Amino acid sequence: MAKRLFIGLELPLSSRMMLTGLDPRVRGLRWLPVEQLHLTMSFLGQVEAEQEERLRAALARVRVPPFFLPIQGVGVFSGERPTTVWAGVGKGHPHLFALHKHIQDAVLQSGWEPDLRPFHPHITLGRAKDVSRQALRPFLHRHEETEFDLWQVTGFVLFSSVLSQEGATYTVEMRREF
Repeated sequence: MAKRLFIGLELPLSSRMMLTGLDPRVRGLRWLPVEQLHLTMSFLGQVEAEQEERLRAALARVRVPPFFLPIQGVGVFSGERPTTVWAGVGKGHPHLFALHKHIQDAVLQSGWEPDLRPFHPHITLGRAKDVSRQALRPFLHRHEETEFDLWQVTGFVLFSSVLSQEGATYTVEMRREF
């Protein structure tokens, strides 16, 4: 049976709680709950069981040294009618980009097409529907340079995701420590 899979970095609960508390309560903006906050490294979509086994084997070989990432600043995607509000991770740690490359290589080795879009590491905080950039401007201005936290990345997670009206439900399928 196929599962909807993605690979991501888990944030500490304290970081997720703090980010959840930033909700600016703007109409049309759905702030994500604590259990959905993560940093996506690679989205795969529907993956069959046999392919998932190959993927797990390839991911088990991925190694980089543990590293620290800041949670710093906020922004939006999609211009004047934003679709996503996110928190940044600084200028991008070299180990983060090395990890991304190794994960993409593992995805390719498992016979799956990697996501070839440019990697813009971020933590999605909220989904916007019919919200103007102007409505978010005070929030964005207040937190554009804020250093929220620093966390040590010591591994990554293969998640499955089930979509529903209330949002996605994530399940840890595999945890890989460095």
